[in-house]
Parts: sequence; C-alpha cells; structure tokens
Amino acid sequence: MGNQLVWQDRFIIGVDSIDKEHKKLFSILNRLLMNQKDDEKSQWVCKEGIKYFKDHAMKHFADEESYMASINYIDFETHRRLHEDFRKKTLPALEKELEETAYSKDSINHFLGVCAGWLIGHTLTEDHAITGKTLSKWTNLLPDQEQKAMTQTITDVLYDIFRLEPKLVSECYSGEKFGKGIYYRLVYGDKKNEKLEIMLVFEEKLIINTVGKMINIKSDTISVMLINMARYTARQFVERVREHFPSSENYEVKEENLLSYEQFQKIFNNKEPQFSLLFDTGEGYFAYCAIAPHLIEKGDETAIKTENAMVEIEKYLKKNNTSNKKNILLVDDSMVVLHAMEELLGKDYDIATAKSGLSAIRSITLNRPDLVLLDYEMPVCNGQQVLEMIRSEEDIADIPIIFLTATVDVESVKKLIALKPAGYLLKTLPPLEIKKNIDEYFKKTANKH
Repeated sequence: MGNQLVWQDRFIIGVDSIDKEHKKLFSILNRLLMNQKDDEKSQWVCKEGIKYFKDHAMKHFADEESYMASINYIDFETHRRLHEDFRKKTLPALEKELEETAYSKDSINHFLGVCAGWLIGHTLTEDHAITGKTLSKWTNLLPDQEQKAMTQTITDVLYDIFRLEPKLVSECYSGEKFGKGIYYRLVYGDKKNEKLEIMLVFEEKLIINTVGKMINIKSDTISVMLINMARYTARQFVERVREHFPSSENYEVKEENLLSYEQFQKIFNNKEPQFSLLFDTGEGYFAYCAIAPHLIEKGDETAIKTENAMVEIEKYLKKNNTSNKKNILLVDDSMVVLHAMEELLGKDYDIATAKSGLSAIRSITLNRPDLVLLDYEMPVCNGQQVLEMIRSEEDIADIPIIFLTATVDVESVKKLIALKPAGYLLKTLPPLEIKKNIDEYFKKTANKH
C-alpha cells in the first residue's frame, strides 16, 4: 500500500474541532501506510500505530457526538449508530484478524484499507450532513433497541433453520452487490391497505450450501427445484422473524417476486429501509431489508403465483444466468448515465452500479468486478479519489479502471493519463462506439492470457 491519503478542501465540513481531528486521523493512517515493510520492527511500529489510531478515533467519535448533541443535530441518533457500527463491529472484526494472523502484512493492509475507505466515505457523506452540505441516507432507521432485537432474531432464526452462526457485517447495508445473488421480495398488506415490504438477498452459494445440502444436491449451480425450495424456506424464515414482532401480525402476503439485481437496486434506491442488515453466515452473505408501510409503489416485477411459478422461475434463472459474462461496475452520480450504460452493456455483461465513491468501494469489496467504469467528474468524491482508494488496498489494487469523462481539453486528459487507468472514454462518444471500446478491451485482455 504505497499510496497516501491526500487531504483536500472537500473534506472540510466547516467545524474547526472536527476538521482538525479528521486531518489528524488522515495523518496517522499516512504514517502507517509509510511503514509497510516485512521486517519485525515495521510490524511492531504498525501494531502500536494501529492502537494509537483506534484510541484517537474513539475519542474523535465521542467529541463529534458531543458537538452534534450541543447543536441539537436532528440526525444525531442515526449518526451515533453509524459510529457504533464501526467501533463495535467493524473494528473488532479487523482487530481479531490482526491477532489471529500475528499482525501479518496482509491483515495490516486490510485494516488500513477498510479504515481509510470508511474515514473518507463517512467524512464526505454523513459528516458533511452535520452542516447541511449533504443529506444523510439513513433518516428512517428504527431505534437502537428495535435494531438490536431484529438482529438477534435473525441470528437466532438463521441458526434454527440452517445451523449457521452468522456475524453481523453492517446495520446499514446499502444494497451493494455481493457475488451472484438471489433477490427475493415479499409484499405484505393489512385491512387498512398499509404495506410492509421485505427483501431477502442470498448469495447463491449460501442457498447451495444450506437448502441444497438438505436434499443432498451435488451441483454447484442453482436449479428450478432449488429456487422453489429456497422460496418456501424464505417464506418460513420471514414468518419466524415476524412472530417476534406482534405489530406485524395483521399483515398478509399480497405479492411475491424474484428480482433481478437492477430491480432490487431500483427499489432500494427509491425508498428508505427501516432495517437493512448484512450478515456473513460463513457459507455466504445474506441481507435482510425491511421497508415499512405506505412506501410501496407498483414496479415492473412479475408476481409469482401458483399457476405461473415454474415459468417465472425458469425465466428468472435464464435471465440471471450470467456465469460466462464479465462483471462491470458502473460508478456515476447520474442515474440517467447509469441507466443508459446499463441499457447499452447489460445484454453482454453482468452489470452492477454505484452512485458514489463509498458505494463503489463497498461493492468492489463484496463482489470483485472484472472492470470498473468510473465517472471522473463526480461532485463529492471524484474519480481520482476513488482510484486512489482502490489502489491503496492490495487485494483490489489491480482491478482495471476505465474513466468516463465529459472532459476533452488537453490538460484534463493529461491528468487522466497520469493516474494510469486502463483507459478513458468520452461520454460524448456514440453509444455503440463506447460499447465497441469495452468489447475490444476484454478481447485484448483475453488474448494476453
């Protein structure tokens, strides 16, 4: 990890005490990044530095929370919960990895990469929201006590049904793609026409390693039979969870869907979940997302019914069978551009999308793409910063990046080339020309192998 975090004016939120602490945390991480060597002395320095970073971060969280309380910040509880998610879940998991590997170089790199990515993303989004420069995504999360109750309930039910002991990865799962997934949606309604929407996301290997093993299926691919078993197991799973929350007892299932990732992401982006939990079960990732009453809109999903179940599942598997396709992550703050690029590339490539640098990093971590098409001119965290974050993490540093840019002047192009991407494409090119360039890129890389 040879790159350094570069402090820029865009990180300044306008509160001197907070800005000073952010700059200090950047400085500590940079010193750690500079000490990446294989000798024992370097590892000892890193071990002490990591402890110093953690202690400083914990103090900073406390000071920042005191400031938010002093100004009666409206989203204080949500912001504090994000701090808690990092200090009580993410950091302990990283520390456990460091201890189990005797502070190996790889585990130190992992620690630094995660901390740097979290610090940059949190500063540019949630911390800027304190002073009104951005809006927090997480405005409708339910209170801490209910979040904990839901987390514990799901953990218990996963164990009861699958004998899994999951670890909570995040209480604020943002809909990023992880591996090949099955996206299952249930819509409930009551007599007052209030609705509740539940979306379960299963990494394919989780279904194969749990439901598949229950009937001794040897195949490592998803079949119609396995999907049907997973559907009804998922229904029972949701019902078991609902038993613990009497407020939902009057709701009945009104609709059931299998979603493509694009449909799932569209729903997720247009609505604010009250629960959005991501677990690592040890057999694959699993996410549980709940959207509360009055937020359901008619989408383009096909409802699964008894008379059409087999046909719809076969169509779903055929449509989502992307095992031979290359994975491309599209990163752009414009939904218009994302939709246009998805239309252009979706037939031949497996597409994931991200609207910000932080979402891009999380998506790459969960589901490594073969190529990232990265908008260079994003307003909050630009393409250069995203590239620097990717290059600073050893496990993902070699992922090829092609910049998408509307810039055509010579000086800007020189800056792009200096960052050493795999290439750059002008957004003003005809769509078929953009597609041709991407096709040719993959042909060239295939020939090298």
